[in-house]
Amino acid sequence: MSGSGYDAVVDIDDEGDLGHTDLQDDLEFHNSNFSETAPALRKGGVGSGAGNGSSGLPLPATASTSGKRFLWTLSFYAQFFDVDTSSVLARCWAALYPRANFLDVLEGNPDLYGPFWIATTVVMILFLGGTISEYVATVDKTTFAYDFKLLSGATGLIYGYTFVIPVALYLALRYFGSESANLLECWALYGYANLIWIPVALISWSPVAILNWVFVAVGFGLSVFFLLRNLYPVLSATDRQTSKVLLVLVLALHFGLSIAIKVLFFAHGSPLHHDNPTTSPPAADPPAAGDQPQMMMF
Repeated sequence: MSGSGYDAVVDIDDEGDLGHTDLQDDLEFHNSNFSETAPALRKGGVGSGAGNGSSGLPLPATASTSGKRFLWTLSFYAQFFDVDTSSVLARCWAALYPRANFLDVLEGNPDLYGPFWIATTVVMILFLGGTISEYVATVDKTTFAYDFKLLSGATGLIYGYTFVIPVALYLALRYFGSESANLLECWALYGYANLIWIPVALISWSPVAILNWVFVAVGFGLSVFFLLRNLYPVLSATDRQTSKVLLVLVLALHFGLSIAIKVLFFAHGSPLHHDNPTTSPPAADPPAAGDQPQMMMF
């Protein structure tokens, strides 16, 4: 009852018998001074808990007193992965079938979760596809062994293109006066644009060279259309000549990525395929009979 601002007073008979108490006659309600003493407790009385308002409890040890996120804290990087599975799948579908502007699909919350795992998947499939392509080319010829230079080459190519090129593009846009440039959005665009290389890499290990060129050309066309469509509003924020130069650079760099994928991973004469150190050397011709050293008889 104290929460209602009243105290309950019960009159007890002289005999101390509560069994026949008439509540209507014996209960009296008086105004309480609880509301007058509560503010005193909030201002620093016993159990008020400094810095925790009216709850009277101290802040938890993990509570942050400010909204700042520092570079060395986990919360700083967690904000870039604040996305659920349904959102990532919706963004993947928007990248493969771009009906709307991808920046609108992001809804102001670009993520690095999708770009990171898409790039990692492309690296692994390029390594496996390139290995299968090399195996098909060398079967029944030499002893085959895995070449892990394919893995390091795929890692440098895909991660470098996905995370370094957007930084350079962002700096160029900021330098030429584009206020709408956003580094996270650039990373998201390039990261989700790599999604098309997953099916391309899965089917481009064919020994038929013309089919590999067709698959890579389709991947290049779809991904570059996705990039140019979504980057054009940002690039057009600069002057006309600068936007044209940047568009040409984006197109040329993406074309270079496509050619690198085709030449390095889906060509049997790839520069990454060196002579295998485990290949069995050809057997030497046996020495002629006349070349045998003569045994000396003692």
